[in-house]
Amino acid sequence: MGEKSKILIIGGTGYIGKFIVEASAKEGHPTFVLVRERTTKHPEKAKLLENFKSLGATLVTGNIYDHESLVKAIKQVDVVISTVGGESIADQVKLIAAIKEAGNVKRFLPSEFGTDVDHVNAIEPAKSVFKGKADIRRAIEAAGIPHTFVACNGFAGYFLPTVGQMDTYSAPREKITILGDGNKKAVFVKEEDIALYTIKAVDDTRTLNKTLIFRPPANVLSFNEIVSIWESKIGKTLEKTYLSEDQLIKNIQEAPFGLSIVLSIMHSVLINGDATNFEIEPSFGVEPCSLYPELKYTTIDEYLTQFA
Repeated sequence: MGEKSKILIIGGTGYIGKFIVEASAKEGHPTFVLVRERTTKHPEKAKLLENFKSLGATLVTGNIYDHESLVKAIKQVDVVISTVGGESIADQVKLIAAIKEAGNVKRFLPSEFGTDVDHVNAIEPAKSVFKGKADIRRAIEAAGIPHTFVACNGFAGYFLPTVGQMDTYSAPREKITILGDGNKKAVFVKEEDIALYTIKAVDDTRTLNKTLIFRPPANVLSFNEIVSIWESKIGKTLEKTYLSEDQLIKNIQEAPFGLSIVLSIMHSVLINGDATNFEIEPSFGVEPCSLYPELKYTTIDEYLTQFA
């Protein structure tokens, strides 16, 4: 494999970003984290940054709205990984411009970390969110930047602690609401595993200009199957309510914007089955568990044990 690539992570203090920084540093990559001046003064984020430094990561001051600082940071590395939040997805055109100017980047991984946006059939507002990510993909391709798109599907930490329940902070022990008929297959992956597979892919020629599409065999499960695993953990059958597609769409239309995005993504995944309703063709995609069989991922069954 030769020397490990130097990696710059943008959005490193965000939800998935912190896992990526940690995985990069632990895997022995010289790791750089782009940090805004004000982030260093944020009490919680400052603690996170101290942790990054203790792992050997280098903090670089700058932000995606300051072209000069961006180019300067990018010139120090081989790989750029963006994990910026939803509100900054479109602004990644600034990253594309800086990468083009720097001229040294061997691989760019834009902020994706969800369902494969080239294979979704979502309703609004998720439809627009996914289109924003797809537009960035097209811009990267048009700019001729070597890339890997990461479609990790669902974050285990978002869905599994409450077994998909939106109105509670703990896993249900009496009643559960299931979206649709509960039979469409979804994919949920532990955040640490997403990060490790992503870092493994950055120097791998098999993932160059491809989409890394996560389908760990034991984690491709329907809502009903996940509920069944949970019931076996607590030794109890839950009282089930099935929420129809029509009712879910009505809920999406009536929900405030942030919640409507979450619900419409759930519609895409759990009603349409958008995470699993296509084959991963070698022309566009690769599955990380097949590429790295030596890595052991956390199964949904194992993940749920901690809440029982």
